[in-house]
Amino acid sequence: MAFEYAPAPQSRAIVDIAPSYGLFIDGEFVEGTSGELRKTISPASEEVLAEYTQAGAEDVDRAVRAARRAFPAWSALPGAERAKYLFRIARIVQERSRELAVLETLDNGKPIRETRDFDLPTVAAHFFYYAGWADKLPYAGFGPDPRPLGVAGQIIPWNFPLMMLAWKIAPALATGNTVVLKPAETTPLSALFFADVCRQAGLPRGVVNIVTGDGATGRALVEHPDINKIAFTGSTAVGKGIARAVAGTDRRLSLELGGKAANVVFDDAPIDQAVEGIVTGIFFNQGHVCCAGSRLLVQESVAEEVLESLKRRMATLRVGDPLDKNTDIGAINSAEQLARIRALADTGEAEGAERWSPACELPGSGFWFAPTLFTGVTQAHRIAREEIFGPVLSVLTFRTPAEAVEKANNTPYGLSAGVWTEKGSRILWMADRLRAGVVWANTFNRFDPSSPFGGYKESGYGREGGRHGLEAYLDV
Repeated sequence: MAFEYAPAPQSRAIVDIAPSYGLFIDGEFVEGTSGELRKTISPASEEVLAEYTQAGAEDVDRAVRAARRAFPAWSALPGAERAKYLFRIARIVQERSRELAVLETLDNGKPIRETRDFDLPTVAAHFFYYAGWADKLPYAGFGPDPRPLGVAGQIIPWNFPLMMLAWKIAPALATGNTVVLKPAETTPLSALFFADVCRQAGLPRGVVNIVTGDGATGRALVEHPDINKIAFTGSTAVGKGIARAVAGTDRRLSLELGGKAANVVFDDAPIDQAVEGIVTGIFFNQGHVCCAGSRLLVQESVAEEVLESLKRRMATLRVGDPLDKNTDIGAINSAEQLARIRALADTGEAEGAERWSPACELPGSGFWFAPTLFTGVTQAHRIAREEIFGPVLSVLTFRTPAEAVEKANNTPYGLSAGVWTEKGSRILWMADRLRAGVVWANTFNRFDPSSPFGGYKESGYGREGGRHGLEAYLDV
């Protein structure tokens, strides 16, 4: 008998959203040169949350020049002094985590349980972790005197706005670089809130600059001649364009792009545990995860049992108000992304795959998509080849471990994979053969600041997190 859950809404009164935001340049908020404003809306209600500035090329130039002016003094600080600022930022993030969690949920659409219990602890952990590295760079394995690159241009996506900010800013500052960061156009608010965190921490002017806007702003940042390093997380198509723009220059580049991860379940796997991992792998953050386990490869002999258990579990998922603490699946981030998910799901049906979703009532306003499962999927189906970036799972079967590896690697992507089995030897055998940057064993979507993350093939290059994440910001 299913439990009935009473609504448990998180109050939004804790966070104060200004009606309009400027650009954060040289330690203060300033107006854009063009005066052009854009609106950011709540995906769950389509309510306008705030206006923000569309930065043009002149604004980007102002931010880069501010970062360049701040670089000599910041890079000359002893590592222990830089670490103090990072520790302060980490503590302030912890102290203001409720505000940031509510803000992120409002602007992004993901459930408050995820922003509160996953995003914000991970953000603070990354600043704490890289604060610890700041005075130990000569012992990190990159030579006795590693030097910062200079000014880092960083472009982050909308699926984990604050977490991606932390993944990029924390190692850049720890290594002595200064930063110009552009958040995604649909989720600028947490980055602008972070600007206030920087001021509260007493970070020197110009060390972190934040410019908001659409793809044109990002393009101006990538093409700016005084940028020493570009770090981008986002779609493979945009990543390829950035790589072309940087080619032939002396600018460093790291890319963390799309994925189409295989989640491989063997016949000796603990079924209930595996089902929880499958649900976490694809329905966490509405499937807006580059490393989502969007392809389930299940051994033929247990496929029917796994699917029955999975459908029962999917029927318990609660879709609705992201600020409700009971919600499992929130709103799709934008109307544009919802249209893409719908189009690819319809294509899956048209190509002959069998579609199933649990009965669930979707809200009348906002952008919503029910958790969806496709069976009868082959390697030729578009839903098995293309990144959907939504709560859509494609199920394929295999008979032998060799076939599982062949199917898992039959993708242009190579960001992550999961393996479910009771045999440690099989886990190691699979991990050695799967062409993926991260392989999870009997779990999925686990992250730690000390562990590197990144991909192969069209999933990009370079690593974020861990000691490896320092290298991207050092002249070694």
